[in-house]
Amino acid sequence: MRKFETLLLLSPELSAENRENILLGLVSIITREGGTAAEIDHWGMRDLAYPVRKQMRGYYVRLEYQGQPALVAELERNIRISDGIFKYVTVKLADTTAEEVA
Repeated sequence: MRKFETLLLLSPELSAENRENILLGLVSIITREGGTAAEIDHWGMRDLAYPVRKQMRGYYVRLEYQGQPALVAELERNIRISDGIFKYVTVKLADTTAEEVA
């Protein structure tokens, strides 16, 4: 299993409940595809350097998880069709997890 990190930029107009529902949906996709969600880090509301969909603020969330590359494809497909997420970027952190090395 590989370790990935996805940084999400959510709409500033979403309520806290809607943000949590989006994140719970993404975590359920991770577990359904055989991965494990390691950490969800809320960075909060921040100003943007340039307008994104006519918005100058956004809510940042960092999602760290482990899984196969097919998991990333499915997760990004769901992110693209989600209404509350403006932008995202996924980065591979490691080819193998610490449990597999030991």
